[in-house]
Amino acid sequence: MPDSAGPVTELASQYVSQVTNDLEHNLKEQERITAEIAALQEQLATLQHDHAILLSMQQALGIAAPAGSVVVPSPRKKSGGARRTDAKKPEAKKPETKKPAAKRPAAKKATAKKPAARKGTSEPAQPTLIELVRRHLEEQREPRSAAEVTEALGRAHPERGIQTKVVRTTLENLVARNGAQRTKQGSSVFYTVSAETTAPPAEEPAGAPAEGTGPGA
Repeated sequence: MPDSAGPVTELASQYVSQVTNDLEHNLKEQERITAEIAALQEQLATLQHDHAILLSMQQALGIAAPAGSVVVPSPRKKSGGARRTDAKKPEAKKPETKKPAAKRPAAKKATAKKPAARKGTSEPAQPTLIELVRRHLEEQREPRSAAEVTEALGRAHPERGIQTKVVRTTLENLVARNGAQRTKQGSSVFYTVSAETTAPPAEEPAGAPAEGTGPGA
């Protein structure tokens, strides 16, 4: 037992001395680095103080900042702001594109009114059926039947849809007002306008049916 205890105590004492030496070395390194950090911080503080003084002197003298100075990042901020303003420019132009669209409805309204004005001017120019019948009889040298008058007026005015029954009623109204004369040849009836009855009637009789109504005779 005494022989084995001796080597153990020697080994333990070696570890203790080694650990102690390592701790002392570690503490010395910490102190050295801490001293260096303190010195560097003092140098940094001095440089920052000098930098602030130099900047104030530069602004007072109006000297442009050198290319390698700290003022270089400021143009980057301005350029970034300029890009943002450029990005907003299309938004300001959007209302301008709507102006031509606002003018188009006004042009449509102006064009829509033109057909209405044309209709108003063309309607009074159309003669009445009684005027057409009387003019046709005045142009003829021989008496004409209601069917012949209808056929002639239908060719001259196909858009009016003139029917024989309406023409016959109109001819009878002319005869009643002494605007035409009626003659019979067998079972056929013919109408003519004499030289004594050249004055046209004042208005178309109310009893005459409208054009295009009733079946054709």
